[in-house]
Amino acid sequence: MPTDSAPPADRPLRSLGFLTIGSFDESDPAAGHRATLDIIERAEDLGFDSVWLRNRHLQYGISSPVAVMAAAAMRTSRIALGTAVIPLGWENPLRLAEDLATVDILSGGRVNPGVSVGTPMHYENVKSALYPETHDIQNFSKDRVARLLSCLRGEVVSDFEGVEGIESFSRRVQPHSPGLAGRLWYGGGLDSAIWAGRQGLNYLTSSVVTTEGAQSRDFAGIQAEHIDAYRAHHPDPASARVSQGLVVIPTDSATPDQRDRYRAYAESRRARTRSPQGPRGLLFSPDFVGTSDELAEILHQHKGFQRADEVAFALPFTFADEDYRQIITDLAQRLGPALGWSPA
Repeated sequence: MPTDSAPPADRPLRSLGFLTIGSFDESDPAAGHRATLDIIERAEDLGFDSVWLRNRHLQYGISSPVAVMAAAAMRTSRIALGTAVIPLGWENPLRLAEDLATVDILSGGRVNPGVSVGTPMHYENVKSALYPETHDIQNFSKDRVARLLSCLRGEVVSDFEGVEGIESFSRRVQPHSPGLAGRLWYGGGLDSAIWAGRQGLNYLTSSVVTTEGAQSRDFAGIQAEHIDAYRAHHPDPASARVSQGLVVIPTDSATPDQRDRYRAYAESRRARTRSPQGPRGLLFSPDFVGTSDELAEILHQHKGFQRADEVAFALPFTFADEDYRQIITDLAQRLGPALGWSPA
């Protein structure tokens, strides 16, 4: 159950961010990727604290968020760059650690890698291409996160160190970026929240929870339970970071057509929010659409939001670039201040 020690509902929001899928047209993928970089630049100008990239394999969205973060790092100077999330079932943790550390060094320590584990989606269809010789013995458990964390911390990965000819070899991943391991994020349900807390990781929450192990049956109550469990198992609860990722769409500067489309979008997805779905009891949050004053009132009463230090509101997948510009502008200039946030 949620504890009685939740922060006051009207405390100022500490960090404002948003999450984008980076959609593109298959016939012109460069335009879509450039649009993603443009919106990251716009976000920094608006004072956002962070931008987060989804990771979509074999789809028309960002398949290589680390590469996109590298490009964004060269266009920006301050904003934090995160992933929500990189599915580690597709990755070699040592190689991923090299890429993340390289981009973190180039960005001046702004990378916030969010990761998940589990068998890759549609694994039966892709396993022979992904792991042709070893697809039947892959370990898709949280061990992959532990391996990545070890590499990011600079722990030994090789039993050879020294000079061979003119080449020098290290026992640990290079480059090493101090502090990057402390910016690793993990998301999931109750068991994942407890595990992330015990590991001292940061905790990502999203617009979907599972009813497994929960006493509450409403979305906000379940999310609050997960956050409370995470902090209860964290070795230093005061430093534990929690980010919430709901779909929140302010309409302050939207045109009448945009407002109608936004409300229709939310309504088209409402049926899935009414009851748990599937064997794990997946429960989806409603999408919130309205003026910033209306949204601030809703969020201040939301038990999950009350417990989150930071937000990375998720942009809908299928909107147009002008919609995204309007939404993030209202997030920064209207909703953020209504939640007590101040731009960087």
